[in-house]
Amino acid sequence: MGSFVHPGRHRVAVLVRHGMLVMELGIVTRLFGTAKAADGERLYEVVTCTPEPGQIRTDADVTISVPAGPEVLAEADTVVIPASSTEYEPTGQDLTEPLARALELIRPDARIASICTGAFVLAAAGLLDGRKATTHWRSALDFQAKFPKVALDPNVLYTDDGNVLTAAGVASGIDLCLHMIRCDHGAAVANEVARGTVVSPHREGGQAQFIRRPVPEPQSSSTATARTWALENLDRPLTLRELAAKEAMSTRTFTRRFRDEVGISALQWLTQQRIERARQLLEETDLPVDKVAAEAGFGTAASLRQHLQAALGVSPSAYRNTFREAV
Repeated sequence: MGSFVHPGRHRVAVLVRHGMLVMELGIVTRLFGTAKAADGERLYEVVTCTPEPGQIRTDADVTISVPAGPEVLAEADTVVIPASSTEYEPTGQDLTEPLARALELIRPDARIASICTGAFVLAAAGLLDGRKATTHWRSALDFQAKFPKVALDPNVLYTDDGNVLTAAGVASGIDLCLHMIRCDHGAAVANEVARGTVVSPHREGGQAQFIRRPVPEPQSSSTATARTWALENLDRPLTLRELAAKEAMSTRTFTRRFRDEVGISALQWLTQQRIERARQLLEETDLPVDKVAAEAGFGTAASLRQHLQAALGVSPSAYRNTFREAV
């Protein structure tokens, strides 16, 4: 405990529980632990604590010894709650009595942050009511159903709502920690931490770029011929009249049938398919952006940028830099 209360250093407490994700503990410890002032002085003291000190099970094939208990939280300037594998269990989204008591020790003026499904802990404690928050996209629907008072945004990498912050997923914990360091000590310090950890100081976009969104399978196949033809001709300008003609239907009938079968309009479906084609080409080919736009049926690079930004929150070049595969 002695080094944790080093005068003048910002104190970060990482509150872990059984099932803790080892990587997330490492993220917080590494990033805050390597932040230094211009004279080389460490800017943060980081300590790991738990509601009930002792051996803590992890999501890996190891356990770790955590001697520090919840009393650490009373001295913390920032409290970070990583995810636990228990959040993915049916009964794992409620606060245990020891965890609830531990959270009560956090100072009112302290900053508190969660990583991934650690947001379930903050929400269960009522700390996110009326606030903007995020969590992993796979858990978003469960989160919204359980905590309707929280303004959940499942599309962003992290949120900052005053002294309460949340990160979307494991790697988003890096984005969030760098954001907090940047807020505390400026971009130069945060950039140096990022450089030393070999990560980007700032990532563009949100969770949408990491989610595959296949178009819903239709329940029947009366517009299947038109859909198949459209996929083979995505590079062409396609009209509702052409699609309807493939099924020998009026435009009005085709529009109604298509929505009944697929769940969205034909034009929405076309846009989704073109975005998926563009994503594939950006990931798997060296085609210039204007050529990708043409092949996907967007016509121009400007149109592709507009649609990709609206759907995924990133530009074509940023998406390619993130997901580019060697070909």
